[in-house]
Amino acid sequence: MKRIFSVLVENRSGVLSKISGLFARRCYNIDSLVVGETDDKAVSCMTIVSSGDERIMQQIEKQLNKKLDVIKVRTFEEPECISKELLMMRVKYNSTNRKDIIENCAILGAQIVDMSTSAFLIQVCDAPEKVDLFIRMMQPFGISEVARTGTLALPKCVD
Repeated sequence: MKRIFSVLVENRSGVLSKISGLFARRCYNIDSLVVGETDDKAVSCMTIVSSGDERIMQQIEKQLNKKLDVIKVRTFEEPECISKELLMMRVKYNSTNRKDIIENCAILGAQIVDMSTSAFLIQVCDAPEKVDLFIRMMQPFGISEVARTGTLALPKCVD
């Protein structure tokens, strides 16, 4: 089971180390970790994706809530939130595969954001599963470089 933890923390040095240390000491896995300032510069939001059984997920939430630097912890199951990742990928092309790469980008919603005479720099912002699919689809062309963010998530809007 995967769970997404949205953790509001005080924006000061050492907080990331304390939170990641909590996971390391207890041998909990971090599948993805993203940290950024919120609209309040004194507060950061950590989005942590972790996997394990229900007992482990409950323990993670309890341990996060015990940390002094933690302001608030929210947990989401994947179906109840919108999650996105950003991927940037460099793919070399030649005259025989250039059109196929462009077509794959169009079909999968990727953008070519830069190019040279032999390579495309491609950007994808989508759900983690779609980012994985895009990587698999581009592997036959020869990926030369990949940079990928972790998952960002917010709960779906409800009225």
